[in-house]
Amino acid sequence: MVFAFIIIFTLLNYWSVSLLTRFTSFISIFKIGVPLLTITLLALSSFHPGNYGHSLATFMPYGSAPIFAATSVSGIIFSFNAFQTVINMGSDVKKPQKNIGRGIAISLLISAVIYILLQSVFITTISPKLLAAHGWQGLNLNSPFADLAILLGIHWLSVLLYMDAFVSPFGTGVSFVASSGRALQAMVSNNHIPKFLGKLDEKYGTPRVAMVVNALLSMVMVSIFPSWGTLASVISTATLIAYLTGPITVISLRDMAPDFKRPVKSSLLRVMAPLSFVLTSLAAYWAKWPTTVEVIGVIFLGIPFYLFYEWRSGWASTLKQLKAAAWMLVYLLFLSLISLIGSIEFNGLNWIHYPLDFVVIIVGALGFYAWGINSHIFSKYFQRAARVNDKVKMPRQ
Repeated sequence: MVFAFIIIFTLLNYWSVSLLTRFTSFISIFKIGVPLLTITLLALSSFHPGNYGHSLATFMPYGSAPIFAATSVSGIIFSFNAFQTVINMGSDVKKPQKNIGRGIAISLLISAVIYILLQSVFITTISPKLLAAHGWQGLNLNSPFADLAILLGIHWLSVLLYMDAFVSPFGTGVSFVASSGRALQAMVSNNHIPKFLGKLDEKYGTPRVAMVVNALLSMVMVSIFPSWGTLASVISTATLIAYLTGPITVISLRDMAPDFKRPVKSSLLRVMAPLSFVLTSLAAYWAKWPTTVEVIGVIFLGIPFYLFYEWRSGWASTLKQLKAAAWMLVYLLFLSLISLIGSIEFNGLNWIHYPLDFVVIIVGALGFYAWGINSHIFSKYFQRAARVNDKVKMPRQ
């Protein structure tokens, strides 16, 4: 069944961006409408605000650490990930100087509001008698909101929720196929993957070959991991590791090319870049040992492929590139080490107790951030970017 979904996601992206846009627009309406309906009906049917507790101990009976762990382990970060589609499809966005920022903000805001309201409704809908008898740890719901709807006698809502569980993943799945396909196709310009992956369809302009390869790799990944929870945690952590390069890259480009034409420009970038680097580092740590080192280990498996293509190019600038990327390689080892010796709340050896482990991550992140933004080099890729930037047309003010 999962393989069938992967094939469908790929086919929906196979032809054109317009088809993708129409499909995701329909799915978005469904994904927003059903949760809002669920929030309204459950809140009207049962409301027990006392379930939040009457003290800090009852409000957070297991402390604050599980809150952070849940963001990575349970896939919450993965749930917010679709915002990057706005950026990855930026070349197809009209008035990008306005609409990219708006799209990101609206995507994150809507997701946050819906998820917070859903969680709040779930907490206040549970019967106090049920909690008194079994406690939160005693709740065993296979499909929490659908089961709650059945307990409250709203059987048609439970059917709708099961349908939503089937339909809603389509939106994220389709968007991710579009983003990952274009990302793989763009990587060909780095000369570290086969050239055929960069081929675009002449009629539709879509990277069909890259999409097919991504589909095959997705099937392999699904086959390897035993459960959705494990896969979601690994994907979330891998995505966070990839995000670490963003703040470093954007500040480096600001320093290297202050005169570049920038249709989309943030005035708060000097503050947001280090802040996002720190938060991303913390979120990667929250994935817990050994997930952190497993994901980082998989990333290091890519080094032989890099060295192979560097060998084919005659080691033209390998040492220079490795020196520029040293901050990232060392930082991944640093995150693995802290994850191992960190607090027991995140499956570490508890050599560094909670929340001092957060302080170590924050200080370390700022140090590696400073190292990273001072490690940029003027390579052939920068020269290529400069030529592309010369063709950029700035919007009229």
